[in-house]
Amino acid sequence: MLRRTVPDEPEWYRTATRSVLLAEEEARTDSRAKVLEQQRAYEEQQRLAQQAQAQQQVQQAYAHPGGAHQQAQAALAYQQAQQAAWLQQQSYSAHYVTAQAQANPTPRPTLRTWILGGIVIVLSLIGAGLMALIIGAESGVLATLVGLLFALIPLVFVLPLFLWLDRFEAEPWRYLATAFLYGAFGSTLAALVLNSLGGFVLMGYTDAESANVLSAVFIAPLTEETFKGLFLLVMWWFMRKEFNGLTDGIVYAGIVAAGFAFTENILYLGRALDQGGTEALLGTFALRGLVSPFCHPMFTAMTGIGVGMASLSRQTPVKIIAPFVGWCAAVLLHGLWNLGASAGATGLVVNLSFGFVVFVVFVAFVVWTRQREGKVIGHHLLPYADSGWISRDEVSMLSSMKERRVARRWARARGGSSAVQSMRSFQDTASELALLRFRTLRHEADHESLHKERVLLDSMTARRREFVGA
Repeated sequence: MLRRTVPDEPEWYRTATRSVLLAEEEARTDSRAKVLEQQRAYEEQQRLAQQAQAQQQVQQAYAHPGGAHQQAQAALAYQQAQQAAWLQQQSYSAHYVTAQAQANPTPRPTLRTWILGGIVIVLSLIGAGLMALIIGAESGVLATLVGLLFALIPLVFVLPLFLWLDRFEAEPWRYLATAFLYGAFGSTLAALVLNSLGGFVLMGYTDAESANVLSAVFIAPLTEETFKGLFLLVMWWFMRKEFNGLTDGIVYAGIVAAGFAFTENILYLGRALDQGGTEALLGTFALRGLVSPFCHPMFTAMTGIGVGMASLSRQTPVKIIAPFVGWCAAVLLHGLWNLGASAGATGLVVNLSFGFVVFVVFVAFVVWTRQREGKVIGHHLLPYADSGWISRDEVSMLSSMKERRVARRWARARGGSSAVQSMRSFQDTASELALLRFRTLRHEADHESLHKERVLLDSMTARRREFVGA
């Protein structure tokens, strides 16, 4: 039986080990004094910046009473001083006292987590119950259960793609679960109600067949993409300090749309089995579950890209226009797809040809987005390498998913499951640190960001000591 050989020690490990050993040979008694001295100097710098800003405002108030322009300049000067203070990094040595290290540097308050989790579960159960009643009343219990089983199959292909994209800085599972549950029960229920009302109104002006086509081409894309995109706007608005641009926009859009498609597939598959038997069920499953399982995620990803671009911009017009343009693209693609689906065999051929091109472009964009995130992480970790917190070899490892996997394999061979956990925490914390700096440089450095940066740095230092064995 072949056994996997123990990986060679990577260069970044030798660098980290050498740093630890050299530091531990130095006098350790003055380490805490050095840390406290650095912290006092940092806090003094912050205090002086605040004092200078206050004095400038007072002077301008006396010189130009009520001058809004001068006050704006004073506020800008203070922000720049705060930014400069944030950019000045402290030096790292391996005997540094990790006073603010945490096992999980990005925890959420436990009470709030349980409360919000309970609300999500209750609302999801209500939505699931209502959707079960609606679909069951139309197709029957047996057909609905069969549709449920077949609707699970496309998720095996769809969800892993977006989880793969989310590997560098994985989103909390509870947010991803909430996105899926909202897509499956919240957005589908709202869209179903409005689609039915729209179809009922159209029936008063045209025949039933034309009303169905018009509803599918115009009403359904508007309502469905609106309610799916609503989750992205809520996430961006309330979790903007956790929303990291294009990657998060695409990931959340894909998860929401996967949930929506899951419930919609149950509806269509159950209806096909009830009205046309097994042959209709298999035909519907082939078209919706095997040929086009990525349609809804690709449509909604347009909105996700728009929201992601808005989260990266400092300009208010971009924050408004980008999500709207993304939503328009989602509605347009959705409408064109439904139009082709309503045009018979010719429309099906056009849909498959056009859909294949769109899918290839979409996958290429997803791969590029993931590579871009790795480069962003590496670029924004370099200042910490220049300051001595980490080595440049570690930066190279942290900016490549392949090298991260090699590092975890090495950690497992060297120290077992505990070392792997420490290595994984080290990598996740480094990603969070890099993206925190990325967001801060694009906006402004506030006190919360400064504190979080210190916690992340201390946590990285503590995790390194664990897998190095110092």
